[in-house]
Amino acid sequence: MIFGRQRRKPISIPTKEVKEWKYTTCNYCSTGCAIEIGLSESGRIVTSRGHAGADVNRGKLCIKGLLEHELFESPGRGKMPLMRDKAHLPFAPASWDAALDKTAAKIKEIQAKYGRDSFAVVSTGQLLTEEFYTLGKLVRGQIGTNNYDGNTTLCMASAVSGYKRSFGSDGPPGCYEDFEHTHCLMAFGSNLPEQHPIIYWRLKEALEKRKFPLIVVDPRVTMLAQFADIHLPITPGTDVVLVNSMMHVILKEGLEDCEYIEKHTQGIEALQALVADYDPVHAQHICGIDEDRIRTVARLYAKAPAAMSIWTMGINQSTHGSDGVVDINNLNLITGNIGKPGGTSLSITGQCNAMGTREWSSCSGLPGYRLLEKEKDRKRVADFWGIDESFFPPARGLAQTDIFPAIETGEIKGLWLVATNPMTSMPNQPRIRKAMENLEFLVVQDVYEDVETNKYSHVFLPAAVWAEKEGCHTNTERRVNLTRNVLPAYADSKPDFWIFNQMAKRFEDRNQIHFPETAEGAFNEMRELSSDAGRMLDISGMSYDRIEAARGIQWPYSQAQAQADSQAIGQSEDFDMALRLPFKGNPRLYTDGVFQTPSGRANLIPLRFIDNNERPDTEYPFWLNSGRVVEHFHTRTRTGKIGNCNKFSPTPYMEMNPDAAAELGVEHQTYVRVVSRRGDAVVMVQLTQRVGRDMLFIPFHFHDCVNRLTLGLLDPYSRQPAFKQNAARIEKIDQAEAARLNLERRAF
Repeated sequence: MIFGRQRRKPISIPTKEVKEWKYTTCNYCSTGCAIEIGLSESGRIVTSRGHAGADVNRGKLCIKGLLEHELFESPGRGKMPLMRDKAHLPFAPASWDAALDKTAAKIKEIQAKYGRDSFAVVSTGQLLTEEFYTLGKLVRGQIGTNNYDGNTTLCMASAVSGYKRSFGSDGPPGCYEDFEHTHCLMAFGSNLPEQHPIIYWRLKEALEKRKFPLIVVDPRVTMLAQFADIHLPITPGTDVVLVNSMMHVILKEGLEDCEYIEKHTQGIEALQALVADYDPVHAQHICGIDEDRIRTVARLYAKAPAAMSIWTMGINQSTHGSDGVVDINNLNLITGNIGKPGGTSLSITGQCNAMGTREWSSCSGLPGYRLLEKEKDRKRVADFWGIDESFFPPARGLAQTDIFPAIETGEIKGLWLVATNPMTSMPNQPRIRKAMENLEFLVVQDVYEDVETNKYSHVFLPAAVWAEKEGCHTNTERRVNLTRNVLPAYADSKPDFWIFNQMAKRFEDRNQIHFPETAEGAFNEMRELSSDAGRMLDISGMSYDRIEAARGIQWPYSQAQAQADSQAIGQSEDFDMALRLPFKGNPRLYTDGVFQTPSGRANLIPLRFIDNNERPDTEYPFWLNSGRVVEHFHTRTRTGKIGNCNKFSPTPYMEMNPDAAAELGVEHQTYVRVVSRRGDAVVMVQLTQRVGRDMLFIPFHFHDCVNRLTLGLLDPYSRQPAFKQNAARIEKIDQAEAARLNLERRAF
């Protein structure tokens, strides 16, 4: 007789005949994986694979990257422009000229009536860098509104702010290669196996070759925490207390790098005076980590020949996010762990091209890390674009999180959303919905017509996705990589680059600016702007062909360095070796200890913890936390449409501790209502020991779910919202009614 496994039919993977492979870059997270897309004989995309020659991913892809080729024909894609006079009316199909004409006319009408800044633009971290540059040129150089930002304010603004405060400039100073050199790694609020699986694979590979301590700071027992040598289950929002206490131990016991501090930093006296108040005996009662463990971790970190810190949203999405980043920088500066192999403060970026936004979109300033506040920067860009410098404002306008309150108060009357979905991603959703209803005009530019925010739009512009266009991304480690055009845009959708160029023609009555017709032409403009003497963000040595040959180049990479690399190739007799030599760029910043501050020294900034978080109480007894899961990305506009991603979590759910659930009579896989001071949401319960008795965790990917509950209190420096520290309670509900509501919620 045949039993068990012998009865089963073997798993079979259908053969996918591939005629041609095309080079591109993954369009999900910030890892920056190089991908090859397989095209069939008929030109249809049939599969994707990781590029084995790319240093970032070395042939590996996560589940999202492996299935990314399915995006091109996924349901809900926008097929043509749509228009309507009022948001509650049905859409009517429109030509591109009609939709763009109406959009331009409404922008001008609103600005003429209420002022230039009454119309706002909110972009994304999902476009190609040349598209960001072109949009910035359009908004800053022609439309002229100062209320222009990207949704990266929701994920990376605190990292940007923290880097600027400490080092004088944005730009992550380290790289993935640092895993291979470090002797101690501390991860703050970063769950790499689910958030950035390929970066985790790089870390795991480094650990297998050479064991070093892995310390994870996270209130939840994440997957990374399960693999850690030391897990610090910190009280939410108290990272500054923990790091201050670590520095107290380091400075008290003489474990700091005195030579590095003296040569390359300023402010040590004030920092030393402040952290004297953060003795572990007292700090433990605030941050929830016992005093002996604080001392142990501080000594491990300081005594390591090289130590590095990484963080993601657990630090950034907090009322103290910018301070948290600055304090991590403080820790690395006093231990001499900036600018050397294995020693760095490395923010793990969220979106695929959030770095491109930061570098070239002009959201927070002007292209190439230039500032609106600096006259010489305004003049340089104005002269380059051929416009009057006075057209630029002397300071940055509202961040995304301030734009929506300004809609509430009537200061902003119109809004253009580009590849962002605030009806799911913004905190305190009831307020956002009301704001959207107040707009006189909303245009949504997105790949998908059924994106939730499109319910409130007057014009919908269907954009091309990913490899239907061409251009660059910059990943977490400042590596610029290329997306080649694989196939034409779907139906009558258009590349974002084309849309911005066409819109620019409708604003030539304000400023006549040259807009290159190709993405490579825009890239060449960026190269020229980056070549000014003394600029850290230098890409002047890059070209599309060089980027593809190297499978990505890390900036800074100057023209002089490119020439030297070309000469080295010419002298090499080994062709295979020559291919591995060229165009690698610079893996680390500040290797010479010179920073982008006026003095050239890094700032050591003393930070006193201010406890302004919402905390659990008798009415709302649970901490509510949120985060990513590996199968989904952001608001599920893409992964929710790919069956092999969506099947793992097709419905909103919540992790809850079994002991806490037993006290309330809540059972596994039943529905409950989660209530905060701002709203409520219905979710399915998953009982797990990954969260403590006083904590709940909900993935943030689902519409009408966790962001109906979140606080959204803003960091004073970065204006980034607190998604992580909220108080909530649980209510039991009728199960049949909950199931019906959940089906209705998923119908749109």
